[in-house]
Amino acid sequence: MRDRGSALRSMASVPQPGMPNWLIRAGLPALVGAALVVAGPWILDTYMLNILVRALFVAIAALTVDVLWGFSGTLTFGQSAFFGIGAYALAIGFTQFGFGPWQALLSLAAAVGMAAAVAGFVGWLSFYPGSTPLYASVISLVLPIILVQILYSGGSFTGSSSGLVGFESFDLSLEGWFRLAGATVIGALVVASVALSSDAGRVLSAMRDNDERCTYLGIDTSLVRIGLTVITGVVAALAGFGYVGFSGVAAPENAGFVFGTQLVVMVALGGRGSLIGAVVGAVVIEVASAYLSSSLPFVWELIVGVAFVVVIVVLPGGLFGSLRDAATALRGRIGAAPVLALSPVTLATLERAAVAPDRNDVVVEADGVSKHFGSLSVLSGVSFTARQGELVSIVGPNGAGKTTLIRCLADGRERSEGTVRIAGHAIARLAPDRIVGLGLGRKFQAASVFETLSVADCLRIARVKSDPPSFVGASPLLALPAAARAVVESSGLAERLGEQARFLSHGLKQALELAMVLALEPRVLLLDEPTAGLTRTERQVFAGVLTELVARERLCVLIIEHDLDFVRQISSRIILLHRGRVALDGPVADVVDDPLIREIYTGNNRPQRGEVMS
Repeated sequence: MRDRGSALRSMASVPQPGMPNWLIRAGLPALVGAALVVAGPWILDTYMLNILVRALFVAIAALTVDVLWGFSGTLTFGQSAFFGIGAYALAIGFTQFGFGPWQALLSLAAAVGMAAAVAGFVGWLSFYPGSTPLYASVISLVLPIILVQILYSGGSFTGSSSGLVGFESFDLSLEGWFRLAGATVIGALVVASVALSSDAGRVLSAMRDNDERCTYLGIDTSLVRIGLTVITGVVAALAGFGYVGFSGVAAPENAGFVFGTQLVVMVALGGRGSLIGAVVGAVVIEVASAYLSSSLPFVWELIVGVAFVVVIVVLPGGLFGSLRDAATALRGRIGAAPVLALSPVTLATLERAAVAPDRNDVVVEADGVSKHFGSLSVLSGVSFTARQGELVSIVGPNGAGKTTLIRCLADGRERSEGTVRIAGHAIARLAPDRIVGLGLGRKFQAASVFETLSVADCLRIARVKSDPPSFVGASPLLALPAAARAVVESSGLAERLGEQARFLSHGLKQALELAMVLALEPRVLLLDEPTAGLTRTERQVFAGVLTELVARERLCVLIIEHDLDFVRQISSRIILLHRGRVALDGPVADVVDDPLIREIYTGNNRPQRGEVMS
């Protein structure tokens, strides 16, 4: 058997010219912000400083919304609830126990602990396997509503609808509060930028682009989203803690649904996925609202709403998002994006212990696999085995159950009956990310890549399961197994590593997805119509790649294919599915020439060479 850690690896150095992404995204704005924070108390009046201190704490909460929505793709209205938890933790602590160092620490611990516990529970409810983004958004809608009702029912302990006011708080000057709030925003912005620009941060963008592909690369997306919910919930609670520490008033509105919606509006206005846009959007709306509410108390909300609609219509990506898109378009007019080329390859052969030949090299076992949708039977008692170094084509007419069979092999929750073993391990009801760990890789019919990431980053995401990424930096090296690197080089992707995947042709996207799956170093490779939409030349290249992988890497490949000529060229064995059952299973010549093939497809006696089976 092949030991994953003992495989021959190819190292391809991918240069990253220029300044790091996080420095471009946050470093320069942070310097400008620091200058404004230092100079602000000297040039702004007291009223504006009061507004800005509150706005800056709100901006931290808006930043957490941008991380969840703009980077991981989870639209949330519930960050106001965590903001309120932090606000009330301070207010209740200081009201009940008075003000002092230990009371402050106790209140802070309560804010962090309660926010983490609630966020963990909400994340578990929102991101269970099989949940949808809409469901998670609905949960986030309900959370602040429930919290506000609890605050209303708390009597004197929570202040009910009047909130808590009049408690002693931190004795810090207005200028001190402004600089503390400003420094906290800058710190949060820099930390978020560093983390999100790192190799680990790219996983969030990959989940936003294609959650299913992440799952089939072995990433437990539910766990990642729950962890992110906890982190952003704690940060929002700390923002609420500081907000009430300054204002001295904790009101149910601090935790309400309306405030949660306002945070989303702030992010949309500034430009989601830009970080700095969330901060600017929060400050602009808070300052505008403060001035308009005093001068136009009855129509200020209408004015803010109309202004928001106008900005979103004119600039759909928000202020900073539209600037980013304009810069991208300008680069496109000036010239194509710079292409990153591979530097000289460094090969490393790791020592491997001598292993006796494995006579029982069966790596896929399906026994009585069935799939029912109510009374409709799609698969019924499908049984077969496949070995290392074998390329098995699964053919059959439309509706025969081919793709359903692939799903049952790759996801333990799909089948209704029967057992499946991958490399000798029963998959039971395991999720796809767990089955990937058994040595299975799946390629989808439609190319499944990460559209907004570069080719190199797509391949890095595929290595996350084996090589845990850094949270503080982006590696300039792209380490790929020999099989994945061969696909990258033979397809021409090696010259386009710096290009976003969305700009690739259909054929190159198919090649990229195959390279991503091979980067997992699987023992079993499932391919669902991988040549669909490819030209004849691309099909021939793909056939050569497959046969070489089977011969050199001893992969077990199961492929769904309709082109009989292609099947004859690549297969070592063919399985014919008909009406959800195995009709034929044997060598290529025996199955292709069997009269049953003609009977199923055309009603004639013999299929013709080159015929495409639909």
